[in-house]
Amino acid sequence: MPTTNFPNGFTNAPLNSVLQNYLDGDPTVLHQYWNDFDIFTAGDWTGTATGVVTNSVIAGDGGTLSLANSAANNDLDSLQLKAATFNITAGKDAWIKTKFNVSSALNSAITIGLIQVTTTPLVVTDGFYLSKPAASTTLTAKVAKASAISSVNAGALADNTDVVVGMHYNSDDNVVRVFFNGNRVGQLATTNLPAGTNLAVTIAVANGTAAANTLKLDYLLVSNVRPSVQNN
Repeated sequence: MPTTNFPNGFTNAPLNSVLQNYLDGDPTVLHQYWNDFDIFTAGDWTGTATGVVTNSVIAGDGGTLSLANSAANNDLDSLQLKAATFNITAGKDAWIKTKFNVSSALNSAITIGLIQVTTTPLVVTDGFYLSKPAASTTLTAKVAKASAISSVNAGALADNTDVVVGMHYNSDDNVVRVFFNGNRVGQLATTNLPAGTNLAVTIAVANGTAAANTLKLDYLLVSNVRPSVQNN
């Protein structure tokens, strides 16, 4: 495959800024969490569990984080980064993209994305996230502010079947666009966008019946445009 080469570099930095002659894109434009899960460092996360859980990277190309819970009804396996390090700003774009599968599409409950710091990640008051309740195979994209929630269906899950799902807060059009397996499938109004609220990267799976569930994440990207490239 031929490549396009830029031997003198490229940049997205503004003119007359400190990085205007930097030979790469300005990494300070975005605040970004990216994990391909070739490694899992438990100390980076606050874990909440009901029952016995096992969180580990499992073998396979691409890196996969496995969250496995035990077999009682309502058993929960939840991971949140140690601090609420994201804060979406109105008028500044934000994104989530993830690839995952779950062992039982019907009987699991899932939360993936940015939500408030909590030990009950299936109850979201503030968030920019993906969600699925037990007793349903439909994954939804949601934004929540002070317990007011807007949602749109993203697509249907199947047992042990990978999906690639994303959300994009497009500040130009003032909507949140939703994507499922490469297709744009809907959008959300920004009425309940949690702008100005500190949010934590969160991954959670719970049982809806007395049977264990395993959530497997290939990767997770969460990113937002900083309020000011020049000043931050």
